[in-house]
Amino acid sequence: MALTVLAPAGTASSTAPDRRRGGVIALALLAPGLAYLALFFLVPFVSLLLTSFGVNVPEQYGVFDYGFQWQNYVDVIAQYWPQFLRSFWFALLATVFALLVSYPIAYLIGVRLREHLLVRNLLLVLVIAPFFISFLLRTLAWKQILSDEGPVVSALQILGLMGPQGHITGTAFAVVFGLTYNFIPFMTLPLFSSLDRLDKRLLEAGSDLYASPRQTFMRVTLPLSVPGIVSGTLLTFIPAAGDYVNASQAFLGSSSTAMIGNVIQSKFLITVNYPQAAALSILLMAVIVVIVSLYVRRSGTDDLL
Repeated sequence: MALTVLAPAGTASSTAPDRRRGGVIALALLAPGLAYLALFFLVPFVSLLLTSFGVNVPEQYGVFDYGFQWQNYVDVIAQYWPQFLRSFWFALLATVFALLVSYPIAYLIGVRLREHLLVRNLLLVLVIAPFFISFLLRTLAWKQILSDEGPVVSALQILGLMGPQGHITGTAFAVVFGLTYNFIPFMTLPLFSSLDRLDKRLLEAGSDLYASPRQTFMRVTLPLSVPGIVSGTLLTFIPAAGDYVNASQAFLGSSSTAMIGNVIQSKFLITVNYPQAAALSILLMAVIVVIVSLYVRRSGTDDLL
C-alpha cells in the first residue's frame, strides 16, 4: 500500500520569497567587497590596458594620446626581452633557495617543536620579525654589509677567496641573495601552516612499518606538505619576478642586473613613456598568470586557483 505525503499548504510558495531574500542579503554582503575590487583593481587595470595601446608624444614630456597601437608590445618585447628572462631566472633561483632555507625551519617549528610552545612561538616571531622593518631599510642594510668596505668582502679578501678588486654588490649573486632573504617569510609561513596540520600519527605509523626517517619524510611528510610548498613558491615567485628594489643600482644591483621591474619604474618615473611602461606591465602580468596556471595544474593543486 503506497503512502502519499502531502506538503503543508503554502510551503512551496513560501520558499521562493525566502530564496530571493537570501540572494538579496548575500548580494548586500558582497557589495562592499565587489565595489572595492572594481574601484581599486578593475578600473586601474582597464586604464593600464588602454594606456598600453596609447601613442607617446615625444615633444611633450609625459604626454600620450589614446589609440590602438600594437607596436608598443612589439617594441618592448624586442628591446627588453633580456630583462624579462633575467627577471624570471632570478625569481626562480630566489624561490628555490628560499624553499631550501624555509622548509627545514618550517619543519622544525611545525613538527619537531609542536610540544614546545614557548620555543615554537619564539621562532615564529623571529620568522615574521623582518616585517617590522621596512623592505627598503632591510635591503639597504644588506647593501652596507655586502659593500666593498663591508665585513663580508673584507673577510673574503683576508681568506684569499676574493681579489683586492673584487666586489659583491652589483652582481647577480647580490640580487638573488637579496630576493631570497626578503621573501623567506613568505615561503616559511605557508610551509609552517601546512606542516602544522600534519597528523604526527602518520609519522609514527611510518616508523611502526619499519620505514627509515628518510623514507617517512619522502613518502609521508613531503607529499602532505605539497599545498604549503605550492602556496609558498607562488607567494615568493610572483613578487620576486616584478621586484625592482633589490636589482636597483641604488641597492644591490647594477645596469647589468636590471630586471623588468626596473625598466617599468624607469619608463614610469624617469624617461616617462607611459604606453611602453603599461605594455611591459601587462606583459609581465600575462606571463606570470600563464606560468602560475601551468604550475598549479601540474602540481595537482587546482583548488589554489
